[in-house]
Amino acid sequence: MEFRPVERAPGEFQRPITEEQAVAMCRQAFGAHVQPVAVIELGYGTYNSTYRVDLGTDRPVILRVAPEPSRQSRAERSLMRNEHASVPYLAPIAALMPRTLAADFTYQIIGRDYLFQTLLDGVPAPDGLAAYPRPEWAPFFRQMGTITRRIHAVRGDSFGWVAGPRFARWRDAYTSSLADLAAALEDAGLDGGDIREAAAAATLHSEIFDEITEPRLLHGDLWTANVMISPDTPEPTITGVCDCDRAAWGDPAADWSIYRAGQRPGTERDAFWDTYGTLPATPSAAQRTRFYQILHVGTLRLEEHRRLGKSEGVQASYQEIRALLGQL
Repeated sequence: MEFRPVERAPGEFQRPITEEQAVAMCRQAFGAHVQPVAVIELGYGTYNSTYRVDLGTDRPVILRVAPEPSRQSRAERSLMRNEHASVPYLAPIAALMPRTLAADFTYQIIGRDYLFQTLLDGVPAPDGLAAYPRPEWAPFFRQMGTITRRIHAVRGDSFGWVAGPRFARWRDAYTSSLADLAAALEDAGLDGGDIREAAAAATLHSEIFDEITEPRLLHGDLWTANVMISPDTPEPTITGVCDCDRAAWGDPAADWSIYRAGQRPGTERDAFWDTYGTLPATPSAAQRTRFYQILHVGTLRLEEHRRLGKSEGVQASYQEIRALLGQL
């Protein structure tokens, strides 16, 4: 068997599996007779470890392995289980999503959650888009707007992570996310004081969160890094959507895709709004947007800290959040 993990520097967050573990996981999922031909780590993402597995059949499969529980922060605990719970609610985009072939959360083989999924067609959008001139990217962002709108049309009965915890009020789900993020930052040796300050401000302005009464489904991580596109079409065409491990019930305006689409106005990203539609334009909505930006920037701080050599992004996040707190 060809076994090819990504070579990583000591201290990196993502940790490999062994060749023996890879074989055992394949046999657990597909039968004791299975002998994988190749297990190749892809190196995508910064949280789960992702492998392309050739089982000697017509089409390879994908193996995704979560971090050990002891390495999962309070803000990102059991994300793979959250993804597994969210799949039935993402039915409106089921044709674009990978299908789960097997999942194992027992820790019998390895002390980490893992699952096997079908391999999506296409190439990662960050790579595929580079083949098109930037002015031709607008159709891609229109498709992103359509996909996001379909997800946000799904209604829930409470707020919070799909797998829980859940809350009756949006204000409580939001402030809980900030509290978890602040604790995660502090556990990582970073200052989470500005995030705690934002949580206190959100409690002070709780009435603007109470305007959100209907939970809607949020993908939580939908942007170019988690989208596949066709490598040979006249315009960028989305063929797949993956990594819904941050799916939650909340205010659509709080979703990661909305945050990303709102950046760089006046560029091809504006095409997102052609199909998604417009967001509420009220003083309360504008204030909520600032709070949501704080959560996103703080989450990026934690991710940048995990990536060795990204201290500039960590430091810039403090300045950005301080400016947002000033606007509140």
